[in-house]
Amino acid sequence: MAARVGTYRTGNGLDDGVAVPVDAVTASASGLDPHISVRNARLQAPRVAAARGLDLDTVLDLVARATSPPDLGFLSEPAVNVVTLNLMLDEATGADPSTLQP
Repeated sequence: MAARVGTYRTGNGLDDGVAVPVDAVTASASGLDPHISVRNARLQAPRVAAARGLDLDTVLDLVARATSPPDLGFLSEPAVNVVTLNLMLDEATGADPSTLQP
């Protein structure tokens, strides 16, 4: 687990004192959940902005727009749908998703 935390911190340019969200270093039971925590998405936003050639405010706005409210309003935390976010990022950069490499 410590190695995953270190990799996440390094990949996102985070100081050792920054708490890493649990969902950033673990998988859902199925491993197929398309959602991540809002904190996880916000911590990755500077790296995504640089990789996509977008300004940070644009990426943070897209994160907010891809955020779903908690189930039934109280059973969970808000979550970011990564599939939706990636499609929005593709649109913002003019990328054709059919030509992107996995």
